[in-house]
Amino acid sequence: MARGNPMPVPWGQGKDGMGMALLVVALGGNALLRAGERGTAAEQARHLDEVAPALAALVLGGHRLVLTHGNGPQVGNLLIQQEEAVRLVPPMPLDVCGAETQGLIGYLIQSRLWGALRAAGSDVPVVTVVTQVLVSETDPAFRNPTKPVGPFFSPERARGFMVERNWLMREDAGRGWRRIVPSPEPLRILELDAVRALVEAGAVVVCAGGGGVPVCERQGRLEGCEAVIDKDLASALLAADLGADRLVILTDVERVAIRYGRPDEERLDRVPVSRLRRFQAEGHFPPGSMGPKVEAACRFVERTGREAVIGHLDDAARAAEGVAGTVVVPEEE
Repeated sequence: MARGNPMPVPWGQGKDGMGMALLVVALGGNALLRAGERGTAAEQARHLDEVAPALAALVLGGHRLVLTHGNGPQVGNLLIQQEEAVRLVPPMPLDVCGAETQGLIGYLIQSRLWGALRAAGSDVPVVTVVTQVLVSETDPAFRNPTKPVGPFFSPERARGFMVERNWLMREDAGRGWRRIVPSPEPLRILELDAVRALVEAGAVVVCAGGGGVPVCERQGRLEGCEAVIDKDLASALLAADLGADRLVILTDVERVAIRYGRPDEERLDRVPVSRLRRFQAEGHFPPGSMGPKVEAACRFVERTGREAVIGHLDDAARAAEGVAGTVVVPEEE
């Protein structure tokens, strides 16, 4: 099955054209939580207060803005809460937990960005769309789950879950045992038309949180899957299907690097997608860190012929303008 929808007619014209540039900005986990924090609502709101003015500046500068975000820590905390209360309240399946955290994080982003916009004299609305993403039941990921989720357990409890709940459990780097779930390819953003309509109406839209809720179509019905979609790949699909002018992936590094951590480490500024693909094939970008971001950037550039940027959250405004971070371009310049 082909990825995504047919290539749309571009609706943004960029800074040099007649229309407003449409940006899809993927917020990394560090937008809400930092290492060592407990994950309280106050902590997450405080971090969003730090990034909200930069996002508001993009809107005030005339850009149309769609925001996506991760939800790994929030889902992990929710799963811990469920296990602690399992004797009192029935636990929800993973797809429902994903939907719950889309609402939780979307609300926090809405409230902080709304405040930043109002402080600057703007009445642009901010809206969250709980987003479903179609995946295929025949995706190889369902036969080979790789994504760890939730809390760590002792070997004894892990064995119990494997029998009682039919979970796949694996030992994780000496820290305990965790549940492993599939990470299938995102095929289609089911709320795409709604997102498009909201942006055309002038709203900032928060959507596809955590990669969206993975769903399969069975006999004319949508059914949630016990799986996790990579949020950067979902963001690339969303950006391409919307006809975005630029995909911006914000994380905790200033640029993508090859030979990372070695004396001859090289940070990449502007790089053609074909060259980045060569570095990818050489194994420079591990699956658990920079790999999905590089893959997402490459997919967007290859499909649209436009630029993608991977940059630091603290430099959001400049990254969105393509003057900071690693800018992935269609071809040699």
